[in-house]
Amino acid sequence: MEKPGIAKLLNAFKNMFTRGLGRIQVMFAETFGLSPGTTLTAIIFICLVVITATFWFIYTAPPDTIIITSGDEGTSLAKNAEKYKKILAKKGVKLEILKSEGSLQNLQRLENPAFRVDVGFVQTGVAKNSNTEKLMSLGSISYQPLYIFYKSSKPFDLLSQFSGKKLAIGEDGTGTQVLALELLEMNGIKPGGATALLEMDDDDAHKALLEGKIDAAFMMSDSASSETRRELLKHPGIRLFNFSQADAYTRRVSHLNKIVIPRGSFDFGKNIPEHDVILVSPTVELIARSDLHPALSDLLLEAATEVHSKPGLTRKRGEFPAMLEHEYKISPEAVRFYKSGKSFFYKYLPFWMASLVNRILVVFVPMLLILIPGLKSIPALYRWRMRLRLLRWYRALLFLEEDLGAPVTPERRDELLERLSEIEETVNKLKVPASFADQLFTLRSYMGMVRERLLHSAN
Repeated sequence: MEKPGIAKLLNAFKNMFTRGLGRIQVMFAETFGLSPGTTLTAIIFICLVVITATFWFIYTAPPDTIIITSGDEGTSLAKNAEKYKKILAKKGVKLEILKSEGSLQNLQRLENPAFRVDVGFVQTGVAKNSNTEKLMSLGSISYQPLYIFYKSSKPFDLLSQFSGKKLAIGEDGTGTQVLALELLEMNGIKPGGATALLEMDDDDAHKALLEGKIDAAFMMSDSASSETRRELLKHPGIRLFNFSQADAYTRRVSHLNKIVIPRGSFDFGKNIPEHDVILVSPTVELIARSDLHPALSDLLLEAATEVHSKPGLTRKRGEFPAMLEHEYKISPEAVRFYKSGKSFFYKYLPFWMASLVNRILVVFVPMLLILIPGLKSIPALYRWRMRLRLLRWYRALLFLEEDLGAPVTPERRDELLERLSEIEETVNKLKVPASFADQLFTLRSYMGMVRERLLHSAN
């Protein structure tokens, strides 16, 4: 049972709403010459447009949090995600970082709509047999060379020389394992053969290689830390495989690139490596779901530019990020960013203000473009409808007047007077707004003139 105070409040609100609606109807009727029903239609139209625009304005606001799936602790992917986090925080956007086992797991997370993630680092070449229709690339952000560390008294020139050895090819879910299996298969080395292909994480592989339990370890920056790779390079008796056939590999595998590690680049004093080492390398792409907000796309690419455009061991200044398309389509927002940079407002205004102004232009300007012609058309349609109603009876009077052209017998006169009375009765019941009063009065005067002619014809 409702409390008396609530009932009074609801009743007062109802009365206030009714009075307000009535005033609006009167205002529209006086301004545009509309009937109450048409006025109500115009009000409903305005409310629907405004509510839709307001909903769209709120709905299109960019979220203040982005979730990224990166890599394992200490890897280059995890470190890059931390750099992104600091840059985005300055723009008022929070970046949540999810650690992962590597590129393959990142891709699986992005493909799964039930998993909460927006973007991730994915190595090219791991998307085989994957559904990438709802994923887009924001571009390639870096090279990711494949390092093969091995123990041997003599250097190996060919991957086929690892046949029959014990090889650590990375954990399941890493880009390392995907690429290692692909390259080994091209050299006739497949799972289940004489070569032992061991799934090991990089820490275990590192330890096993130093202890002589395995012959070689495949590593990449998405799973192996830079400290691990640096330690193996400096360890006596462990070599870094030189891809002497790198040009052939890059021709056969389109997503691979040839990378040269210059002599002495890891340690000038100890001259490590002691000669130029050629590696093959896929690239890492920043992959996003297709529903990523365009404003966030710009922010991520701005962060990627700040982090990856600097020169490094395997890249030149300004080489990344780059609009290189492989398994994924390049996002339209990314294409626009690479061609012309950030959109106008985001260049000169803080992120929150630019987002606000951009949404006002995108939402409320089209709203006005719909609302103004719509409001103009409602009175025009109403006037056209009222004019048709009045013209119908003007036409009936014209037909009746034409019948007066011939000689009128008393019986014919009575018939015409009855027709005229029916027209008068209908016209007198017409309800028209004040703007049509002159046309109604003219119609009534016309009916009076026709009646006088009928009466005069009887005399």
